[in-house]
Amino acid sequence: MTDKQDGFLLNRRQTLLMLGATGLTTIAVPGFFRGEALAKEAPKGQIIIGFSQEPTVFNPHLLHVECDEGVHYAVFDPLFDVDPEGNYFPLLAAEVPTVANGGISADGLNWKIKLRDDVKWHDGKPFTAEDVKFTLELLTDPDFRSWRRTGHELVRDLTVVSPTELTWRMEKPFAPYAAFLASTFIVPKHAFDGVADKNSAPFNNAPIGTGAFKWKKRVAGDHIELEANPDYFGEGPHIQQVVIKYIPDLTVLYTQFKTGDVDLVGVQWITADHYEEAKSLPGRIIELTGVATIESISLNMERPYFKDPAVREALYHALDKQAIIDAIYYGVPTPTESYMPKESYYYNPDLPKHEYNIDKAKAILDKAGWKPGADGIREKDGVRLSFKNSTTAGNNLREQAQQFVQQSFRDIGVEMTISNLPPAVMWGDYWMMSQFDSVMVGLTPLIGPDPDPSDFFKSTASPAKGGTGQNTWVYANAEVDALMEQGGALFVPEERLPIYKKVQELVRKDLPMLPMFQYMQVRGRKADVDGFKGNINNRIDTWNIRDWRRK
Repeated sequence: MTDKQDGFLLNRRQTLLMLGATGLTTIAVPGFFRGEALAKEAPKGQIIIGFSQEPTVFNPHLLHVECDEGVHYAVFDPLFDVDPEGNYFPLLAAEVPTVANGGISADGLNWKIKLRDDVKWHDGKPFTAEDVKFTLELLTDPDFRSWRRTGHELVRDLTVVSPTELTWRMEKPFAPYAAFLASTFIVPKHAFDGVADKNSAPFNNAPIGTGAFKWKKRVAGDHIELEANPDYFGEGPHIQQVVIKYIPDLTVLYTQFKTGDVDLVGVQWITADHYEEAKSLPGRIIELTGVATIESISLNMERPYFKDPAVREALYHALDKQAIIDAIYYGVPTPTESYMPKESYYYNPDLPKHEYNIDKAKAILDKAGWKPGADGIREKDGVRLSFKNSTTAGNNLREQAQQFVQQSFRDIGVEMTISNLPPAVMWGDYWMMSQFDSVMVGLTPLIGPDPDPSDFFKSTASPAKGGTGQNTWVYANAEVDALMEQGGALFVPEERLPIYKKVQELVRKDLPMLPMFQYMQVRGRKADVDGFKGNINNRIDTWNIRDWRRK
């Protein structure tokens, strides 16, 4: 079997390097990651990034969505990160912990992290191991509205050995933990000193990080300004000021890129209907890039009609996703049956293929006892098959897709009403606390290159049920839970492969989400914006904003 290296995986060598019992050395990385002194050029210029969704959560450990991470990656650093090829590289850590360098025991249970000694917080105070300890403990604080506890809740005996070293043991082996740490931004302990309620700390609206850019100001509903951190430990930043501009209408976002008011189009990128024109724009670089995000109709499994698997199956048969791809998305994305990107070593190509079949959908509902009422809408036991579907207001392609789906569902006796909301409302408690009926949304259920989707599919990862994670569809399957426990304890890809293929099979059968297609992003930037690099292993384009510059 060949090791796939298309970007979205830890291949065998990398997995064994990270957590196995080998003596392999780490990858080569730029000089500043090795701690070498480099001469810095003064940052200059400005980059304006256009986002269609407004970042509103600036503590990276509170409940948030992808667009918030557009700010997090600029302001904060994790211990280490992962590059487009799936390789880990150090940031706040002096080196990526491995078995070979003594950072991880051969059984994966004992960890030792060595930190850089030249890092300062934006307020000038030194970064130390106490900050790492505080961050990991904050994530599991029962009184804190943590966005993720998975993996962190297994940490035991967390000990600060010195200002630049800390150790811990894992309650049990958990192979995905490296990927979780790579997306865990470290926050300053001193910013929370004396704060009774960390959920409402002043820090949450005026963040202090170690990142390449410092918080400057926010104009709610319009933009966020960040400025270069002159004391950054790395080679960058090369840009003096970054402006994240909020433009909710995707057509307006593209127009501002076309006219030059926006230097780079971020979330949700250039829509497929503008792709052909965008390619001809002078002084612009347009790239069609595969990403890990999956577009779906996500269902709230707590709603009485969605509890019936027959309803979910019938809706999937009534979803003409190929027609939506061709007519609305200009054939750019590719249909999928899985939450797993096709580039992954763990992708299951043998899932049942979707069949658009209105007659079959009707027959399934008939057999399950959902009978048409006087108005043609089906009902059963006093429950009408009527629900809302929501997405971000101003996303014209999704709004067109909603209308397409609305008519298809109406053809089988299902009423879907469209109820779209501004992004700040849509992706707040409405989404995170499962207040919706159904949502048309793009999701990235995996953490970096690891195949474990516990954050999205584990029954304990639903915020609406008191858990932490992204299981907003309130999905619960005991077999899936058990498989993810099993897969998380294994470190060899060949051993993990059948487990995560089975998880995909069960999720495809249960359909808490109706998968539509894997994204192909139309990314656009001005030709003089250099250093930008797409990364299928991270959820947001600003993952390496420290490297960006104006030519």
